[in-house]
Amino acid sequence: MEIKDRTAIVGIGQTAFGKGLPDTELSLACQAIAAALDDAGIAPREVDGLVMFSMENGREVEVARNLGLGPITYFGEVGYGGGAGCATVGHAAMAVATGQCRVAVGWRARKRAAKASRPWANVAARVSGSVQWTRPFGLLRPVDEIAMLTRRYMYEYGATRDHLANVALACRKHANRNPFATFFDRPLTREQYMASRWISEPLCLYDNCLETDGALAVVVTSAERARDGKQPPVYIHSFAQSIPPQCQPMTNYFCEDPLRGPAWECAQLLWAKSDFKAADVRVAQIYDAFTPLILLSLEGYGFCARGEAGPFTEAGALEWPDGRLPINTSGGGLSEAYVHGFNLILEGVRQMRGTSTCQVPGAPCCLVTSGEGVPTSALLLRRA
Repeated sequence: MEIKDRTAIVGIGQTAFGKGLPDTELSLACQAIAAALDDAGIAPREVDGLVMFSMENGREVEVARNLGLGPITYFGEVGYGGGAGCATVGHAAMAVATGQCRVAVGWRARKRAAKASRPWANVAARVSGSVQWTRPFGLLRPVDEIAMLTRRYMYEYGATRDHLANVALACRKHANRNPFATFFDRPLTREQYMASRWISEPLCLYDNCLETDGALAVVVTSAERARDGKQPPVYIHSFAQSIPPQCQPMTNYFCEDPLRGPAWECAQLLWAKSDFKAADVRVAQIYDAFTPLILLSLEGYGFCARGEAGPFTEAGALEWPDGRLPINTSGGGLSEAYVHGFNLILEGVRQMRGTSTCQVPGAPCCLVTSGEGVPTSALLLRRA
């Protein structure tokens, strides 16, 4: 059974973004879900499916009780942080398409301002798992791990800091038009980018995503019901997940090719289940915890050949309105907010509804990806 176009996103909701918001993760989750249900015109008691990130503090039981949801007949959790965003929506779609539930909600709520929320800051804890082979040698944070892959990519293919800057500048330009973005109306120049401090060389301040508190949610139901909904339906056309062979999150030490990450496997299934191919995509929301992940994903999802992502970004190719592939048109994790990529899903929905602040006219579909470098997921959304 395929889920192609059998379900649709009919509601989206989000809280304000900020640092040190007073609300708990549970409160933020409930606010975003309530907003999404209101957007969809669906009563809380009709919700019978829930999908969330495994790393979230608010549990399904608490969300259902606080929002006054009906009997829950499907619930699931997806792991691997930034790789989970698209999968929460994909799992919701599978649950609806197979009759496990009728109305499913997927969400991400995040409190990032507190240092205790960052695993690498818990220095008193004994390191275990795969990170015990990297953290004692200086790879303390995700940025340190991605910096190693970036240096390797630069060495292999000649990519430059200007190529990384092209990504950061495109996302900031789009955020400047989005009133809800952290960097709304706060421009960034190439000179500012080049002069910024190192975080983990060769990655500077503006190669890194924001640290954000906030929450976002989507409502998924059947395509049949969606046709009579309050909002134009946005169909879930294709969905894929991937853990490639010999995967080690973030570093890919044990792969034959560390620069060929999970996106490559995920893309094969995504396009195989789709009526569209990469050449048909005119707008994309690509996971951007760090600028070089955009380069790796452009290649993994087939927008350019291996080693050509750097030149692909030149001449404003990633920028709205005239670029050949505008990306992260709300600002993305680099300039709107970083909520493990869930804001990219909402922006994909807005593009298909025709309500984005950087609207790409006539785009038939929108690619949304989750984290490259970790077990990942992706969606292809289609307009009604």
